[in-house]
Amino acid sequence: MMSSEVLTRGWLQQLLFVLLRFTLSSAAPVNLTNGTECTARGPASYILVFTGHWSPQTFPKQYPLFRPPAQWSKLMAVTHNEHYRLWQEGTPASDGMKSFAELGLTVELVKGAKEARKRRAVGSMYRTAGIPSGIGHSSTELLLMPRTPLLSVIVKLIPSPDWFVGVDGLNLCEGGQWKQEVTFDLHPFDAGTDSGFTFSSPNFPTMPLENITMITSQNPNHPANSFYYPRLTELPPLGTIWLKRQVRSPVRQQNRVSNHILPDVPKPHKFSETPLDCEVSMWSSWGLCSGPCSRGGLRHRTRYILLKPANSGTPCPELEEQEECTQHNCLAYK
Repeated sequence: MMSSEVLTRGWLQQLLFVLLRFTLSSAAPVNLTNGTECTARGPASYILVFTGHWSPQTFPKQYPLFRPPAQWSKLMAVTHNEHYRLWQEGTPASDGMKSFAELGLTVELVKGAKEARKRRAVGSMYRTAGIPSGIGHSSTELLLMPRTPLLSVIVKLIPSPDWFVGVDGLNLCEGGQWKQEVTFDLHPFDAGTDSGFTFSSPNFPTMPLENITMITSQNPNHPANSFYYPRLTELPPLGTIWLKRQVRSPVRQQNRVSNHILPDVPKPHKFSETPLDCEVSMWSSWGLCSGPCSRGGLRHRTRYILLKPANSGTPCPELEEQEECTQHNCLAYK
């Protein structure tokens, strides 16, 4: 026959086990949607306008003028819920995102979004035509459903190694209300799949892949980088996303390219010019003396311009320097 002490110990162990399970279940998040659940009664129609601000005035360093000139790829937009990510800062790019960031191709991304749509994680996909210059806009109409209230957008910079701008999981529904108007400034991101430093860098795969990171005026902290502007605390926006809710419902489109020209597009922002300081090379070695030391011989050295100044940046210093020859740097004359 078991003693009362053994029974008490067993009962206490069972009680502790039950309490532990209750504590763990209570610590788990109750709302798995992380605040993205939308209780709106019906869908919402929006007009989306992407505006590019990529100009030689705001981004003068290495601004692409030809082969090819600065331009934007087609825009891809996906409506979805919290169980799908088109891209995410701080995580490695998917194969589809790599293909888009490097080549501007959407085939793999569309395939992945279609698979997610079967799981009801994706609502619709939309694309706009590309923009053949750094400044311009493209637009499309969106239809968002309460079960897929998030919007993700990507547009590639052309030319660039693997740089893009975009929006990750913008929630257009707060509780039971659809937002009426949203404006979002866009800054460049590096997909972490190509190690090029400049817009026109040759293909140089990053091995192993790095995480998607935002490009800033000092990150990457390298003078060769096309977005390296150490005098700026932050880069001007490369583009803007403008969303406005419409009363009417758009024509349902299945992954078709659209590019509406709207009469009421907001006026583009006016950004101040970005100063670009002159950059010069290191001095060359001193040349030979031009004459006998006793007769005022001179020697010279030169340097050349790496980057011309722009927008009232610091002008270039002298590119040639000379000094009198001394006995130890003169040729011996016989």
